[in-house]
Amino acid sequence: MKQVRVVVVGAGVIGLSTAVCIAEALPMCSVTLVAEKFSPDTTSDVAAGIIFPIEFPDIPLERQKRWIKDSFDHLLAIAHSEHAPDAGVMLTSGCQIFKEIPANQKPLWSDFVMGFRFLTEAELKRFQGYKFGQAFTTIKCECSSYLPWMEKRLRKAGGIVECRKINNLEELNYDIIINCSGLGSKMLVGDDEIYPVRGQVLKVEAPWLKNFIRCGDGWTYIFPGIHSTTVGGTRQQNDWRLEADQDDAKKILERCSELEPSLKRAKVVSQQTGLRPSRRNPRVERETVLLQGRRVPVIHNYGHGGWGVTFSWGTSVDVLGLVRQCVSEIQLKAKL
Repeated sequence: MKQVRVVVVGAGVIGLSTAVCIAEALPMCSVTLVAEKFSPDTTSDVAAGIIFPIEFPDIPLERQKRWIKDSFDHLLAIAHSEHAPDAGVMLTSGCQIFKEIPANQKPLWSDFVMGFRFLTEAELKRFQGYKFGQAFTTIKCECSSYLPWMEKRLRKAGGIVECRKINNLEELNYDIIINCSGLGSKMLVGDDEIYPVRGQVLKVEAPWLKNFIRCGDGWTYIFPGIHSTTVGGTRQQNDWRLEADQDDAKKILERCSELEPSLKRAKVVSQQTGLRPSRRNPRVERETVLLQGRRVPVIHNYGHGGWGVTFSWGTSVDVLGLVRQCVSEIQLKAKL
C-alpha cells in the first residue's frame, strides 16, 4: 500500500515535535515539514524553555496532566542521555516566589517536577516583600540548540523539510494536513481567537548563577542556561512589535537585579523579542476541510502561548493518535 502523505505546517517547537513524533512512529507515512521560518528565526528560539505548565481553563485536567507528563518524560530522557549537550536540554533547580500567598499552593504540575517543596522562612528572607515560595527541579530546553537537533532527527526518520510560506491550505496537496502555524493560524485558517503576547528577554553573561528565580506573576525571571542566562520579561497582549524596546530592557534589568543584585555586574550579550501565539486554550483537534474538491483531514496543534516547550511533546502525542485514526480511514477507503 502506498505511503500516506502528511504535511506539517510550522517549524517552531510544536511543528518540529509533531513532525518527529509522526515520522518516528508511523513508517507508513511520508512526513513533510513546511515553514517560512526555521531556527534561529522562530518564536521558540526566544523562549527561555523552562518546563513550567499553566492550567488552561477549558481542557480536562487529565488531558493536561497527560500533556505535561509526556513532555516531561520525553525531555528528561534526553537530559539523561549523551545527546543532552547537542539538544540543549538540562536539569535546572530554583524557586518561584510570590508577594501574596497563592490560593493554590501546590499546583497541578507539582507532581511532575522533582523535589517540590515550599521555601522556608529563612530562604524567603533573601527576597524582600515576598511571602511565599516553591522550590523544585525541572528541565530547561534551549530551543536554539533543540530545534536544529530535532530537525536532524526528523531527517534521520525520513522526513522532508521545505522552506516556503503557505498562504492557503489549498496550496497543500497531501492526504493529511497538520497545522502548527502558531500566530499564522489567524490568517491560514481564519482563527480570530489567537492573539500575540509580546515577550522581550535579555541574554547575559552570569556564569556564577546556577539556580533560577521566577516571580509568580510571570513577569520577572532569571533562568541560567548552558551558554548564558535569560532574564525577562514582558507579557504585552496584542502587541505586534518585534523590535527590542530599550525602556523594556532597562525595566527588566532593574526588576531582575532587585532579586539577584549580582546581575548588575553581568554583561548583556543580546536582546530578543518574540510573539507568543496565545489563545484561551490551545487548539488540538481534527476537522475535515474541502480542498480542491477533496475532503481532507486537517489536524490543528497551536495556541500554546508561552508554554509551547512545556506542552510540545504531549500535544504532539495527541496529534499522533489523530493521525493514526486518519491513516486507518484512508487505508480502509483504499480497500473498498
